[in-house]
Amino acid sequence: MFKYILGFAGFYFSGFLLAFLGYFVGGVIDRAQSLGLGAVNPLANGQRKEVFLETTFLLMGKLAKVDGHISKDEVNHVEDFIQKMSMSAEHRQQAISQFKLGSAANFNIDTSLNTFMEHCGQTLHLKQVMLMYLIVMAAADGRVDSQEEAFLKQVANRLGYSDTEFRQMLDMVLNQSHFGQGSPVSASSLDDAYKALGVTAAQSDQEIKRAYRKLMSQYHPDKLIGQGLPEDMIKVATEQAKEVQVAYDLIKKQRDKA
Repeated sequence: MFKYILGFAGFYFSGFLLAFLGYFVGGVIDRAQSLGLGAVNPLANGQRKEVFLETTFLLMGKLAKVDGHISKDEVNHVEDFIQKMSMSAEHRQQAISQFKLGSAANFNIDTSLNTFMEHCGQTLHLKQVMLMYLIVMAAADGRVDSQEEAFLKQVANRLGYSDTEFRQMLDMVLNQSHFGQGSPVSASSLDDAYKALGVTAAQSDQEIKRAYRKLMSQYHPDKLIGQGLPEDMIKVATEQAKEVQVAYDLIKKQRDKA
């Protein structure tokens, strides 16, 4: 849109040369916005990376302690999470410190979420990705209990999601995890595959493909980096994208047979 606005303004005020320049500059802005608001500002982008990393591990700490104790499964999940990201030594130490701070009995999440919303609240996908990380952690022991779900709902509401939107995302992420880790997928997993994409068997092929593409865009590395996701956290989002791909492939294969 900006390329047309600036191109027209350039032509109106100074002719073809300025029109071409305006069209070019506008195109750069349009492409940057497609990666997320603020992508044209490297300083804001860098600050978002710091805020995202800090908030994620603070909330992971709070989530782990929400039932009164931190389980071995939760500790192992966080350690695996850090290992998968191949974090620098500095980021790893920061993550551990923030997790411990978040798990403190008197830690209040409001300040952290306010800071997150101030810096990351207008991005297209960062809120979804952080909530996805938390849901995956909550399910590390094989289930999400009532206290964990209540906490996740509290965070989701603060991020701007309605109760219905939260339930849909919770259902999607939990079912996506069924397709990860290289697990074999049987025909009986078809219902889970539909839930993983947030669709139903009654929807058309086009609607299902649209939902699949939307999810893949949500986890796209270039878009996430453009919005401020730290580079060493991209691998985890990429793994989630693989799970979405497997679920979609299963649905497509079954529908092609019909």
